[in-house]
Amino acid sequence: MPGTEGDPKGDTVSAELRITLAGAERVVAAGTTAGEALEADGRTVIAARVNGELRDLSCPLADGDVVEPIDISSDEGRAIVRHSTAHVMAQAVQELFPEAKLGIGPPVENGFYYDFDVERAFQPDDLKRIEKRMREIVKQGQLFSRRAVSDDQAREELAAEPYKLELIGLKGGAADEESVEVGAGQLTIYDNLDAKSGELRWKDLCRGPHVPSTRSIPAFKLMRSGGAYWRGSEKNPQLQRVYGTAWESREKQDEYLHLLEEAEKRDHRKLGAELDLFSFPAELGSGLPIFHPKGGIIRKEMEDYMRRRQAEAGYEFVNTPHLTKSSLFETSGHLPWYADDMFPAFELDGTEYRVKPMNCPMHNLIYRARGRSYRELPLRLCEFGSVYRYEKSGVVHGLTRVRGMTQDDAHIYTTREQMADEIKSLLRFVLSVLRDFGLNDFYLELSTRDDSEKFIGEPSEWEEATEALRHVATESGLTLVDDPGGAAFYGPKISVQAKDAIGRTWQLSTIQLDLNQPKRFGLEYQAADGSRQTPVMIHRALFGSVERFLGVLTEHYAGAFPPWLAPVQVAGIPIADAHAPYLHDVAKRLRERGIRIEVDDSDDRMQKKIRNAQKAKVPFMLLAGDDDIANGAVSFRYRNGEQKNGVPIDDAIAEIVDAVTHRTQV
Repeated sequence: MPGTEGDPKGDTVSAELRITLAGAERVVAAGTTAGEALEADGRTVIAARVNGELRDLSCPLADGDVVEPIDISSDEGRAIVRHSTAHVMAQAVQELFPEAKLGIGPPVENGFYYDFDVERAFQPDDLKRIEKRMREIVKQGQLFSRRAVSDDQAREELAAEPYKLELIGLKGGAADEESVEVGAGQLTIYDNLDAKSGELRWKDLCRGPHVPSTRSIPAFKLMRSGGAYWRGSEKNPQLQRVYGTAWESREKQDEYLHLLEEAEKRDHRKLGAELDLFSFPAELGSGLPIFHPKGGIIRKEMEDYMRRRQAEAGYEFVNTPHLTKSSLFETSGHLPWYADDMFPAFELDGTEYRVKPMNCPMHNLIYRARGRSYRELPLRLCEFGSVYRYEKSGVVHGLTRVRGMTQDDAHIYTTREQMADEIKSLLRFVLSVLRDFGLNDFYLELSTRDDSEKFIGEPSEWEEATEALRHVATESGLTLVDDPGGAAFYGPKISVQAKDAIGRTWQLSTIQLDLNQPKRFGLEYQAADGSRQTPVMIHRALFGSVERFLGVLTEHYAGAFPPWLAPVQVAGIPIADAHAPYLHDVAKRLRERGIRIEVDDSDDRMQKKIRNAQKAKVPFMLLAGDDDIANGAVSFRYRNGEQKNGVPIDDAIAEIVDAVTHRTQV
């Protein structure tokens, strides 16, 4: 080929390369980088995928490479921007706090963080100084330059960084966040270089890739700081973790910050206190909420609705105790994998007991209590079962991450032949229920096994179960996202992911297909031909837990629950004290129709009473004065401020009852 030159061994090296770009083959000069091939400016395209692997734009290409652009607005592009911003933050911290030792700095959902070992906790003014220095570094346009190093060389260069030295020893076996630093195989260090002189400004152990220059970081903001144990273990030192966010544009960042403001207004912990729904007394312990009367009303409505729907769908209600011998979880297979998530065992009468973290083993005992025939299947057992899980204090969060919860659990036992139809019917049932609660935007996630040792059972049965779930999920018409390795140890699952009113995604209902636990418990049924067969077991949690679902609904509705769920559905507001008896009579008629109404006959003025009802987010207000009483009517006021005057009492009652009965939004 023309344009070749000899190497020291006498072989020839081609001066041209054939690569595949945008699906088409192209010829480029030897030494061409991914960025040059893509004609990337470092603003829109900030990295490349070469043969399926993410690479810096400065990566030199080889003959036969397949090259694709990574756009800054893609999920991968945002992650790279965020990881690069974490490096800029770490550089700024060490410039301002020279004694700071580096932990890890991965990208996370919507942002990034970096951990530091420092003499004192960071204060808000420190974060302002760090962010200011970061902006100066970004403006300088420092270059991210990757170089491979040996383990010994890395140890020598990072001798002053004890946490990095520990990571070097973990190479190839690090957890996800740590692998951002070390990966597997060859170690690499990223140098931050002065764009003009090439002088080294800072360096860090990192797998990469990064944006080409700090100027490729369009928008970022530091959010907060807090304590975090090194590598997530309470046995390790506590470091200072600084969180930030970074985006592909100022506009996108502003959108996100606005979302955070809206989310803060909707925080269920804040609304729970304001609306007197629930609380988290320190005397009880972390992650153990209590529900006040108004919160109890919402829970009851949720549970009553689910009991009715499940009864209509052929479920049978069961009840199981809060604790059991530990050996039950050895039989089920949970103990080896979930022991750390269980509360510690305790001894009673010489036997080890535990409070239960899940209901399924006990439901298996109900199934096994007597002989079963194929004529009984599908057998659908359901329970509002209290379970307890030892969540670490750092992850406990309001109602959405608790230690004591009520699962709306169901376990369905079917034949192999019934399995597919039952899953299909179950998914329809789940989506129907979620829609009745006002959630309508879904996609599905399919969690499968990987090569981990935690998964039990035959691969062929896993494949059968996985394909059964995949077929039903695909047939539903909803978007399906794969989650490799996310399955429970006993079987794959479909998770319903629902978006709330401000676009956040919550994992809600799960459907798990289990071909293993029935064998472990020796479950059988007599088939039509007289043979003994093992049933299929389907695990179903619809809310996930009552507590978590109520937390999600509180934020989805910003506390303004639809009339059927609202603790107080109607507020009666007399214009003067003399009008209160009239409204009490109206309230009596409404209560006879099952409506929850309170008449405010306090000494407050009418306008104050209206404000109180609005603050309590009551769906309807009925006002009455002299003209209303004379005409047998009320002034009908809605939560959004609209008002209709002179509404006949019968019409007002009918409208309220209809709204509650049909679960309309107000």
